[in-house]
Amino acid sequence: MTKLLAKLPFGPWRDAGPIVSVLRLSGVIGQAGAFRQGLTMSSMAGLIERAFAPKTQAAVALVVNSPGGSPVQSALIAKRIRDLATEKKVPVFAFCEDAAASGGYWLACAADEIWADESSILGSIGVVSSGFGAHEFIQRFGIERRLYTAGDKKVILDPFSPEREDGVAHLKAIQAEIHDAFKAMVRDRRGARLSGPEEELFSGAFWAGRRALELGLIDGIGDLRTVLRGRFGEKVRLRVVQEDRRWFRRMGFRVEAPVGTTALDRLAADLPAAALAAVEERALWSRYGL
Repeated sequence: MTKLLAKLPFGPWRDAGPIVSVLRLSGVIGQAGAFRQGLTMSSMAGLIERAFAPKTQAAVALVVNSPGGSPVQSALIAKRIRDLATEKKVPVFAFCEDAAASGGYWLACAADEIWADESSILGSIGVVSSGFGAHEFIQRFGIERRLYTAGDKKVILDPFSPEREDGVAHLKAIQAEIHDAFKAMVRDRRGARLSGPEEELFSGAFWAGRRALELGLIDGIGDLRTVLRGRFGEKVRLRVVQEDRRWFRRMGFRVEAPVGTTALDRLAADLPAAALAAVEERALWSRYGL
């Protein structure tokens, strides 16, 4: 019976290779808008926990595709990944797709190894703040600006007022603090692997894969399929970590097996979920060329 169950394409009895959980980190980091969810600690906490939940998995793989965003959310997500990796003693691999820039690269640095495509855009280790100055525009159309504050620096960066030197200096000081935190993260995670001069590495510039490899920002050119097969063997199995799309799970309902059910009864009850997991796993492999 055991040998027969081992031939199933799903379930705990199948004869399969080591497991690697795959977590996708895709999109703008932070609150992206009213109708678009960005990457935040609150939205990712549960998925990160699930990625590190299996006790016998070989590794966790992060698929990163982000142009950056909030430095706070970048730091929080990366720290949670590092904390769990240390606690569970599980290696973490990052695979960069189109972009791992700015906060996206911060997330990639949560991994022990970073891999990218030759055409991936990486780096942008800097801090940016943008705005506009519309005071002359409203004056031209006779619009009167009425602004009342308690505290002379409350609106030092108001776009409808002339630019203030003390406001610019204050903003640049904050940017420098955030930039220092970003640089410290990269130095800590990449260490001696960084081979480029700091003036270049931390200038805010970005590079394609080959140059990023020369600078020590990544560990190699490669995709998820090739790297994981080379590291863990041809039978390596991906465990896709994603939100549960079943409506009764999202509503908080749970389906429990009645007391007294047999192992075969529980197997029959688990078949739909196991089959769905197998389809999702196969779909991910197909995405990377299998």
